[in-house]
Amino acid sequence: MINEVNGLPAHILLVHAVVVLIPIAALLTVLAAIWPAARRRLGIITPLVALVALILVPVTTEAGEWLGDRVYPTELIREHMALGDTVLWFAGGLFVAALLAWGVPTLIVRRTKKAPAPWIGVVVAVVAVVLAGAAVFQVFRVGESGSKAVWTGSFCPVPVNADGTCPTT
Repeated sequence: MINEVNGLPAHILLVHAVVVLIPIAALLTVLAAIWPAARRRLGIITPLVALVALILVPVTTEAGEWLGDRVYPTELIREHMALGDTVLWFAGGLFVAALLAWGVPTLIVRRTKKAPAPWIGVVVAVVAVVLAGAAVFQVFRVGESGSKAVWTGSFCPVPVNADGTCPTT
């Protein structure tokens, strides 16, 4: 596993890829599910972006576990690590939604030379919107908990004094 990059914990670098790719994959998935022209233009890009995000999640969480063993285990750190372990399920759901949004209409058109029945589009769109929204929301929750774990109590709420100390109010 990747634990360090140029002397920095890999988790703090990898997490940015996950935080960017999951919302992008979610947006592409919803577009593909509700807008046939977007689905045709995006093609297989939508499920591929979701797949890359899905692959990066366990790499990122493993790097996070490695980092977690090397920091003081505060309650905020423990909460973040527990939430982080859930992202794989949400990323997996997003990947399934991306496959459905791209694959179901594409396969139906290829096999029948006709557009899918409207109810199929509605079901795919609802599934895509729910799973994409859930994935983005969970990534937000995990990211917020990670930010709190790192930054709570570690910065001054006002500009520091010339000597680097935090002014008391």
